[in-house]
Amino acid sequence: MTGGGVRAVVRRLRGKASIELKSPGEIEAMRAAGAVVARTLRLLECHARAGVSTGELDELAEQSIRDAGAIPSFKGYHGFPGSICSSVNEQVVHGIPSREQVLADGDLLSLDCGAILEGWHGDAAVTVHVGTVVRADRKLSTACRAALEAGIAVARPGGRLTDISHAVESTALAASAAHGTSYGIIADYGGHGIGTAMHMDPFLPNVGRPGRGPRLVPGMALAIEPMLTAGSDKTEELGDGWTVVTVDGCRAAHWEHSVAITEDGPLILTVE
Repeated sequence: MTGGGVRAVVRRLRGKASIELKSPGEIEAMRAAGAVVARTLRLLECHARAGVSTGELDELAEQSIRDAGAIPSFKGYHGFPGSICSSVNEQVVHGIPSREQVLADGDLLSLDCGAILEGWHGDAAVTVHVGTVVRADRKLSTACRAALEAGIAVARPGGRLTDISHAVESTALAASAAHGTSYGIIADYGGHGIGTAMHMDPFLPNVGRPGRGPRLVPGMALAIEPMLTAGSDKTEELGDGWTVVTVDGCRAAHWEHSVAITEDGPLILTVE
């Protein structure tokens, strides 16, 4: 989904994907969109407490995004009804916010948010502990966030796309060993290119051998988003056509940033 009449350079890179490359000025425009997302997620984190519904959080998010002069990326996207994805406990991604889904103490909540500002998209996700922090949940979320940070760290010119995948996977496996457990790494869903549309080439898997896929070059922008579970990596989609849950009912965490590849290394776009 695009807007605003902006235009970016599209070049054919080695491989099958047609990947949009942004100028430094266009990267700055993406940073502005990303800041809207970051502020909105921070607001939601402050309001995510027991007794609050995910529908209320969705209303807060939409107001925050529109007050900034932006448009919610998710609302209406292929029919999605919300401005955020709110995934609780065993829900991995794409949870539909609802007034009927009221948060309880001890819940693990993943919030995914997107905004369009002047035709440019920002996309990020955080995992939030509702009230009492369950120790196993903290470890799971910490491992997922560490995997995200590892992926970002290798998003540098000259590398290959799956260098990011390998960093995400390796870090998640290392956390499994360190925590004495076995985290499931969701392979069926992953990151993506982002810019004048929310989902663009290339698809970015969260597992894989390094040194494969398109070469990373300045001007590329990627949404890097690992998803980990506290058990099996097997998932299924519910009858609503959106919500993805773990088959074994174990809890899941999801962290995401939109990141630009620059001459100076990775630039996180979804921060204030």
